[in-house]
Amino acid sequence: MLFTIKIYTYSVLLVLGSIFKLQKAKKLFQLPTTVEIRKEIFETPQNVSAKVLKKAGTSVHVTGRENIPDEAVLYVANHQGIFDILAFLGHLGKPIGFIAKKEINKLPIIRTWMGLLNCVFIDRTDRRQSMKAINQGIENLKNGYSLVVFPEGTRSKGTALSEFKPGSLRLATKANVPIVPVTIYGTYKMLEENNGQVKGASVSMIIHEPIFPESYQSLKSAELAENLQDIVATGLPQ
Repeated sequence: MLFTIKIYTYSVLLVLGSIFKLQKAKKLFQLPTTVEIRKEIFETPQNVSAKVLKKAGTSVHVTGRENIPDEAVLYVANHQGIFDILAFLGHLGKPIGFIAKKEINKLPIIRTWMGLLNCVFIDRTDRRQSMKAINQGIENLKNGYSLVVFPEGTRSKGTALSEFKPGSLRLATKANVPIVPVTIYGTYKMLEENNGQVKGASVSMIIHEPIFPESYQSLKSAELAENLQDIVATGLPQ
């Protein structure tokens, strides 16, 4: 319990300490976007996430970074735990935003950073709002901003892989961008299997080869979702 309190306190202090850099990032966000500006805005969320994971005693081992195309992509990943987001932010090595649940939009400072990363907040209980959010995500991808989506829809809290929902893949198919499957393993050991207590873990992130539009355009949404699920599953312990 004390360790968990320590990690949460450390995280809050880091977020509070980012306020001055947030002001600078907001000014950069108003400028015509460039690769350099995106990287500069992303630097603080990346550093904060990496520091929190390190403080928690967690190591993240990434393989396959060379598979990431030099353009906007949709990363499609399994979702084992809440720390998946920090693993992506801290260790992918590329600026990214997320298709995130609306509850995160209630967190001060964090929601502003997420807005600067072109994240999209979605209310899965409101179909109309969900469609609006997906359309915003499509525009973000078309404008060159990579996004991460967890098509299981919720955390598995373990090694089991839930069925990938095809609806979220419209982000890629409508924006006509590559899809990069990613397998995350081990984040559930940090929190979900410990009754809400934080502990360190060894996390692996496997970045699989991208699937380009010319390869997936002939597939139905359900077929594409199944193919991506199968790819992601290959990176999990059998």
